[in-house]
Amino acid sequence: MKKNKQNAEHYNWGEACDGWRLVHEEERSIIHERMPPGTSELRHYHEKAAQFFFVLSGVMTIEKDGTEHQLSEHEGIEVLPAIPHQVFNKSDRDVEFLVISNPNTSKDRINLEEENKARKGNSNL
Repeated sequence: MKKNKQNAEHYNWGEACDGWRLVHEEERSIIHERMPPGTSELRHYHEKAAQFFFVLSGVMTIEKDGTEHQLSEHEGIEVLPAIPHQVFNKSDRDVEFLVISNPNTSKDRINLEEENKARKGNSNL
């Protein structure tokens, strides 16, 4: 069966962003995502999954382990497991991109803001 934005499972995330699950298997996932101008995701990492971000349209900024990279249409970047990263749309138009993860990132995401809050809470004990 062909997969596209019209027939894939859709979900909303972050600040008015969209995702469409094109492939959702235990060992890999392929997601088509859209981020409006001025949006970002939370800084995070994955314990097991390696990811490849590939820009379909627009310009994406991705911070990877402290270094920002700007990706234009038809450019991509790999993020290995345990590397903190965050995606931004600092442009004035939507950015659409694919996120290919191996294995699937379900239950494999560690949000750094939440982790830092938990550490601070434990330090008061």
